Amino acid sequence: MDKNEIDYFVLDKLEHKKIAPNPEADKERLLRRVSLDITGLPPSLQMMDKFMADNSPNAYEKVIETLLASPAYGERMALHWMDVSRYADSHGYQDDNYRSQWPWRDWVIHAFNNNTPYNKFISWQLAGDLMPQSSKEQLLATAFNRNHKITEEGGVIDEEYRVEYVKDRTNTLGKAILGITLECAQCHDHKYDPFSQKEYFQMTAFFNNVKEVGLESTVGGPETFAKKPFMEISNADVQDILKFVNKQDTNKLIVSVMGDQDTLRKTYVLNRGVYDAHGEVVQASTPKSVLGFSEKYPKNRLGLTQWLFDKQNPLTSRVFVNQVWQEYFGRGLVKTSGDFGMQGELPSHPELLDWLAVDFMNHGWDIKRLVKQIVLSATYRQSAVVDPDKFNVDPDNIFLARAPRYRIPAEHVRDVVLSSSGLLVPTIGGPSVKPYQPAGRWEAATSGRGLLASYRQDHQASLYRRGLYTFIKRTVPPPVMAIFDASNRDQCEVKRLNTNTPLQALAMLNDPTVLEASRVLAARLLQDKGTPETKIITAFRRIVCRKPKEQEIKRLTTYYADQLNTFKQKANADKVLAVGEFPIDQKVNKTQLAALMGVITIIYNLEETITKS
Repeated sequence: MDKNEIDYFVLDKLEHKKIAPNPEADKERLLRRVSLDITGLPPSLQMMDKFMADNSPNAYEKVIETLLASPAYGERMALHWMDVSRYADSHGYQDDNYRSQWPWRDWVIHAFNNNTPYNKFISWQLAGDLMPQSSKEQLLATAFNRNHKITEEGGVIDEEYRVEYVKDRTNTLGKAILGITLECAQCHDHKYDPFSQKEYFQMTAFFNNVKEVGLESTVGGPETFAKKPFMEISNADVQDILKFVNKQDTNKLIVSVMGDQDTLRKTYVLNRGVYDAHGEVVQASTPKSVLGFSEKYPKNRLGLTQWLFDKQNPLTSRVFVNQVWQEYFGRGLVKTSGDFGMQGELPSHPELLDWLAVDFMNHGWDIKRLVKQIVLSATYRQSAVVDPDKFNVDPDNIFLARAPRYRIPAEHVRDVVLSSSGLLVPTIGGPSVKPYQPAGRWEAATSGRGLLASYRQDHQASLYRRGLYTFIKRTVPPPVMAIFDASNRDQCEVKRLNTNTPLQALAMLNDPTVLEASRVLAARLLQDKGTPETKIITAFRRIVCRKPKEQEIKRLTTYYADQLNTFKQKANADKVLAVGEFPIDQKVNKTQLAALMGVITIIYNLEETITKS
């Protein structure tokens, strides 16, 4: 077990615990694992066949390079960043009206696919507008700071909400980039970590000069999809500077971004955290227990980014490599990925965390290189088979004697279904889409005002986009995704829950997208020559990404025969097939189609289908 440096640290810990690592996973499972981890999509049949036939020593590495070069890589990486940035398609609060921040999401996907170094990726988002000779792309990146909830309700106190926005940006910086619970020092000195209330408000000073108000307009007044300060993206911009923005019409497109006012707004320590209880006036600075703010840095957001990426800063690199590790192993080297403080957990492999952080900095903050290091390691490539003796010693797999086994993210559950059925529309970027949703759900939880008072489902290609692009209304998040623990994007989230409830089984059995995908895949397979058994094997490989065992083939073909007989004798095939909007080929035998659709629905409902192992 020594494919690269990561394994030296892991093996050393295992040897001290007297645990032997698992052998490498078989090629089928390894390919599926790495494909889901790098792109969020299952491998195609062609990729599976090619990899299984390639016996060269670097066959696996070639697959990794192919996956990292795929545009789907940027979409997969962007999903985590949407949680971190609290991205949504609505403003939040009671009225929860529409906002048009999606071009920023297009930028994030572009940045990951372009392998933008992490220091540049963060610096542009925090202070792109303050860069020397700032470009429109740098300005668009700053929309990260404006993704927070914004009120549109009449009667609110303007300054109270303006202060809330400033606090939100500060808290997001603390949790997402520094891995510390800064928000605990809003009302008093931090109870556990060495951050004073004064230092908290010194941090807010970096974000306190934005040219914004707490309440700009209400949902009964002028329709504003972006709040000032904002930038307008023209068709000329999309053709020239912002080519990655998927602007599909000639309508005016505006995005909330950062822009400071000319005069410096005073920042106060707020007594008990109350917006108008002004205490001592403070200047922009950083917690000394992390790293003192150097006099050579300007006291603005640009200076803050220089402080973050000072090589003496102990947190920035560690926090990010820990988040990436968490994305690939289901658990960070520091389990509490948003809290590196006294109330957080100690790292399971402190030396490995240190080495990864320093190596990441020393190699230009190269994200793709970091990902490749992780997935090439023998640690990552282990089998996920659970040995009872090892389980007794290390039930939570903290010491990594096996590969992790857990359910894939909510959006990827959708992606696996659409991709394996052939329904997936792989268009990158663009406005969010509204797929199937239970009738009346939005209307029951809306104020009845604004563009989002009722749910208007999309049609045609928009029904088959990746989960990343599903429209998120904060007060009524997508129900199926919520069942699978997706974030409602109210605030910064660096780690999702991973639950297991009966509702998830109900969703997989009844979701129109799953049933439609089953029907469409069945119809495509029926167009091919071959026996029912060969069609079932092909469906199994497309969905589960391995060849089924003899017992599995027998059970599924028996079920197909039973279903075929049922539909011939008494069941109404038309009723079963009447799901989803994708047209049915009228030439297909509907009895066979309904029977094969039932088999494929069973395959989609296997635990293995939505589990990374």
